[in-house]
Amino acid sequence: MEISVTYNTGNFEKIRISSHKQAYNLVIENWNLGTIEFQEECKVILMNKGNFVLGIYNVSKGGIDSSVVDIRIILAVALKCNATQLILVHNHPSGSLTPSNSDKNITEKLSKACDLLNLTLLDHLIITRNDYYSLNKEDNFL
Repeated sequence: MEISVTYNTGNFEKIRISSHKQAYNLVIENWNLGTIEFQEECKVILMNKGNFVLGIYNVSKGGIDSSVVDIRIILAVALKCNATQLILVHNHPSGSLTPSNSDKNITEKLSKACDLLNLTLLDHLIITRNDYYSLNKEDNFL
């Protein structure tokens, strides 16, 4: 058996993220606003070292107040698309921007896992229709 790898982004528009606000604006444009207050979802923004977006991956869709975040899937996708930096994003259908203990725990676990693979978790955003909260307190994370 022979394994072969090909890589083609097909992405001709280069979007560069340099702030939390830009990340929020990008992801909110790619979110179904009809369900943002109904069902929790988790996505990851995948970027290269130059902070150019490679894509947004839909990690999971859950229930009213939770969704499964499988770190192995996030890392597999990041490695497959040659990403070096990630921003985790999920919504709170309740409208609250306060991070839960689960939100904090998954951020810590994903950050440690990324470190092992020489990837960088830049941020974890909690979003609502009109606002966001960054678990990375720095205004300019890049």
